[in-house]
Amino acid sequence: MLDQILAPDHQEQSQRLIEAMRYSVLDGGKRIRPQLVYATGRALGLDDALLDAPAAAVECIHAYSLVHDDLPAMDDDDLRRGQATTHIAFDPATAILAGDALQALAFEILTSETWLHCAHSQRVELIHLLSLAAGKAGMVSGQMRDMAAEGQALTQAHLEQIHAQKTGALLRACVLMPAALCQHLDADGHASLDRFATRIGLAFQVRDDVIDIESSTETLGKTQGADDAHNKATYPALMGLERAKTYADQLVDQACDALDMIGGDTGPLINIARRIVARDS
Repeated sequence: MLDQILAPDHQEQSQRLIEAMRYSVLDGGKRIRPQLVYATGRALGLDDALLDAPAAAVECIHAYSLVHDDLPAMDDDDLRRGQATTHIAFDPATAILAGDALQALAFEILTSETWLHCAHSQRVELIHLLSLAAGKAGMVSGQMRDMAAEGQALTQAHLEQIHAQKTGALLRACVLMPAALCQHLDADGHASLDRFATRIGLAFQVRDDVIDIESSTETLGKTQGADDAHNKATYPALMGLERAKTYADQLVDQACDALDMIGGDTGPLINIARRIVARDS
């Protein structure tokens, strides 16, 4: 779907922008967030066609956030997904504009009847959930707080507040957006999915912190040891490497237990949760 939406543009004024957007969103990546959208929707009995737009939208938001995070003014990374970051492959100004355009594209997808057929109230709720995850209540605030915490001694509660926004908010949206499209989901089921999403969001970040220490640049596809180089607050720094690994496993166990309230096929969701703590990149 994204390949179709981002079809090459031969107009001279926009060709380079489209190239940078395609480079940022289509080249590599594990696609965990779209997979979460589809797995949640299938557990709720939704048709895949109804999930295409939310899946594409969250991947656009994720890609935009990576492009901006890698910029010299932010994390200043040269490598992402085993290749040059967007501002290196193109230039910083083009990277900023490509990120801006990908963010806008996410909401264009959700508002387009070409890509999404659902009730108006559901469409509004999808936009609401994604905007909360991406904005000042979610990723942007989390990134700001993460940068402010560099070199600081944090409590676990403070660290989890940061990453519930920076990493967890978008993962939570990946689960709650399909829930918003499900007309028969009751309050208990919604709460169960919310708990699942919150737990895997934290587990994802704990594992990220671990593999930044244990993995290699070649395996990661980005610079290994970047957290330490930036003196970032991390779970291994706070609780030790082995305790951080154990904590990630505990979080995933709690997430999977939360799915007991969901009546559909939750196997794919459980598989994603287990993969989050088993990955090395």
